[in-house]
Amino acid sequence: MTWKKTLMYSSFAAGAVLFFTGRRSAGMVAAGIGVATLAADNPEKIQELWHRMPEYIDKGAKLVNMAATFLDRVAEQQGEGQHDMSVADGGRY
Repeated sequence: MTWKKTLMYSSFAAGAVLFFTGRRSAGMVAAGIGVATLAADNPEKIQELWHRMPEYIDKGAKLVNMAATFLDRVAEQQGEGQHDMSVADGGRY
């Protein structure tokens, strides 16, 4: 493995860890270093990624919509469960 690949993979990993632990700015910087290394080492892959970006954005939007729908359903069911408890308790919630 070359030093460029090591830098790229470690930057992406560090970026993910930092992002998910709440240090989003530092995570974005680390991921940006990984992207810059990828672009320098493989410009054809960056071009392919650029051309497929609308497809990725569409899939991401669908995923977010599905997650929002799921969370709405969970919230509705939790709300119904609380309502049932108040009725079973004689209405003294």
